[in-house]
Amino acid sequence: MNKMPDILWLAEIKKEDIPSVGGKGASLGEMTAVGLPVPPAFVVTAQAFRRYLVGAGVEERLYSKLEGLDVDDAELLENTANDVMNIIMETEMPEALGREIIAAYKKMGDNEIVAVRSSATAEDLPDASFAGQQETYLNIKGDEDLLESIHKCWASLFGGRAIYYRAKQGFDDRSVDIAVVVQKLVFSEKAGVMFSSHPVTGETTTIIEGSWGLGEAVVSGTVSPDNYVFDQSTKRVVDRYIANKIVEILPDGEKGTKEVEVDKERQDIAVLNDNEIKNLAKFAKIAEEHYENPQDIEWGIVGDEIYILQSRPITTIKKGSDKEEAKMENEGKILLEGQGASPGVATGKVVIVNTIKDLGKVNDGDIMVAKMTNPDMVPAMRRASAIITDEGGMTCHAAIVSRELGTPAAVGTKKATKVLTAGQTVTVDGEKGIVYEGAVAKSSDANPAVMQASFAAAPIITATSIKVNVSLPEAAKRAAATGADGVGLLRIEHLILGLGRTPNWYIRNDKEDEFINELYTGIKTVMDEFNGKPVWVRTLDAPTDEFRNMKGGEDEPEEHNPMLGWRGIRRDLQSFDQFRLQVEAFKKLWDEGYDNLGIMFPLVGHPDEFLQAKEMMYDLGVDVDARTLGIMVEIPSSAILIDDFIEAGIDFASFGTNDLIQYTLAIDRNNQNVADMYMPKHPAVLKIIKFAIDRCRRGGVECSICGQAGSDPEMVKWLIETGITSVSANIDAVQKIRETAARTETKIILDASRK
Repeated sequence: MNKMPDILWLAEIKKEDIPSVGGKGASLGEMTAVGLPVPPAFVVTAQAFRRYLVGAGVEERLYSKLEGLDVDDAELLENTANDVMNIIMETEMPEALGREIIAAYKKMGDNEIVAVRSSATAEDLPDASFAGQQETYLNIKGDEDLLESIHKCWASLFGGRAIYYRAKQGFDDRSVDIAVVVQKLVFSEKAGVMFSSHPVTGETTTIIEGSWGLGEAVVSGTVSPDNYVFDQSTKRVVDRYIANKIVEILPDGEKGTKEVEVDKERQDIAVLNDNEIKNLAKFAKIAEEHYENPQDIEWGIVGDEIYILQSRPITTIKKGSDKEEAKMENEGKILLEGQGASPGVATGKVVIVNTIKDLGKVNDGDIMVAKMTNPDMVPAMRRASAIITDEGGMTCHAAIVSRELGTPAAVGTKKATKVLTAGQTVTVDGEKGIVYEGAVAKSSDANPAVMQASFAAAPIITATSIKVNVSLPEAAKRAAATGADGVGLLRIEHLILGLGRTPNWYIRNDKEDEFINELYTGIKTVMDEFNGKPVWVRTLDAPTDEFRNMKGGEDEPEEHNPMLGWRGIRRDLQSFDQFRLQVEAFKKLWDEGYDNLGIMFPLVGHPDEFLQAKEMMYDLGVDVDARTLGIMVEIPSSAILIDDFIEAGIDFASFGTNDLIQYTLAIDRNNQNVADMYMPKHPAVLKIIKFAIDRCRRGGVECSICGQAGSDPEMVKWLIETGITSVSANIDAVQKIRETAARTETKIILDASRK
């Protein structure tokens, strides 16, 4: 039996370790592995926290207070949160754990100054950022202050804003644990945040915001930062805005931070030079390509050294009709101009929020105005139809949360709290960052007939089906809003990993119905958003190292390379009960009429595996001939034997290019020593894919792709020219992939007609 350690160093951590080290810890470990300049750190694991709760006997007492809590009752929420946090703070940390933490701290140096950061196991996910919901403590020195800060981080998991956010995002309190990152503090002379791609449109422009001192000034919105735009295609700085930076945040003595005035000579000069901007943009691109998703990255600079302090997925990129909704029919008197931080147009009455006590004044549809928002204000931000702030930039709290909520926001207006008056009616254009006097009509309201005509011409029809990849039920609405022709990959392992318990735990504890219902509900949420469109659900494909970190994972085998080990269909075929629970969830959906549900088996290497899985489903009462069953083509053998799979009766085949490339080239794309040899367009990879596409077309079997290559326009162009039937892209890439498909198909037709 293998017990997850209480302490893990960054070099031991990868992105799959979220259940143990949280989103922040996993990201730092992953960035360290790819060679980004990350300050040294260790993580007090989520298992250490859970053992602390269980060992102290407070777990049930704590969670029972949260069951059935009405989080919209602000007073009840705050009182309950205080009660729960007091339970944590009054419960002593185990002496053995304290000694282990101090020993790790000593390895960092003699009384090293550190940052102590919360890292919840459900934060920094692709579809929910959990921005600022737990605490961070900077400039911490000495054993006693370190242990106290870790204890406070644990307690912050149960703060009012964290409980509220989890409830609204659909996360069960029991399923979220907390790890704590202890990281060497970088005494940044200048710092900030950058988006590897545009956080609203997804364009390939890196947006960098920076100011003097620690990055907390930018993240919190204490200062309106400089803004630099770097075009990744031309490798040039294409725009810059130099702000008036009045204050900076610096370490204060031996504990905490202080806010001080910036020297007059630095207030209006550029924080970054072109070389620093270029180097930051380079790191941003490395992170984006590694994670295969646009990133929101915190950075700091000391002298000539750049440090990457944190990276999380951008959860707010919007496509299509969102841009139309932001257009104005006419423009009235401009009251304020700031930065457009979240697109959309909204009209309402102004409510000025100076303190937390003012939050109750914000009603549905009001325009919330504040110097800057903070995580405690999120409940009121949910009610507001738009947000206006004095300070902040594209990367501040108000901007990030507004984009996640889909609420128009204008930030950095400098004087909104002074110029606007309570009860005044204003209109906010969140794309341009402009606040107008009175009610200014949106074009979508002004002439419905014109708008209807323009939208009627907007959809792009392609012969190639353009589908979307989905990992979490929470992303279903965003995925459906892309207009995708279905779901080409729904990964159920993300549903299961989110439960914090392995399937075997549910089996051993006689809670099989609970597992089946969780799986059924998650899949149904996605199915309901794609009514009548095909939804291909991949059966469980979680490597053993991911299960090992969960409850019930104590007996998971140690594998030198889990990606080549006991996972995918090979595990399900040997674990009948695990397979059975999945099939029971599928059967419930089919029985309710969800005939568009297709099942896709991962890591299939031989037709016998497909036939065995099909037979097991038959034995479990599934009419397999009436159901859509297919395979992932991610092992070279499955491509080479594709004719035999077609003969075995597959209805479709979908390329999982991430694995197919690795297994074809013997390249671990997470290994920095060989990462530059990972080539999606390697001739051998393309030859294998082309062979399988040709055979599927001959056999009348739908051939698709759902790996990262399906989000690459150049690769998709080649796939369509080669004859692929459908493409499944990431949510943020669906629009550009549909446009690529349309252009490619048109060119094929034109070329044929000209011959």
